[in-house]
Amino acid sequence: MKKMILCCLVAVLGCGVFAVEAKTPQKKGEIVTTVFTVDIDCESCAARIMNNVPVIGKGIKDIQVDVPSKEVTVTYDSAKTSPEELIKGFGKIRVKAEEKPVK
Repeated sequence: MKKMILCCLVAVLGCGVFAVEAKTPQKKGEIVTTVFTVDIDCESCAARIMNNVPVIGKGIKDIQVDVPSKEVTVTYDSAKTSPEELIKGFGKIRVKAEEKPVK
């Protein structure tokens, strides 16, 4: 009789552990850095990018603009945005962007 009660108790506790484990929230995506080649010519264009970060995309952690090389380096949460969405975001502020190939 004691073994049967003990087995039932272990089964109930085991189900409770699985139920709690199933309710844990999903982990965030990883932080990714992507370099884009953009069509900017001056510091005014760079300022337009820096002033419109929320328009470009969600989850952006850092953005750096290099005018002489015409590159923008974006660090972002991959669960919230993607390079394709960032390119569309650049388009919203009238900046043509392409993902720079990784060498």
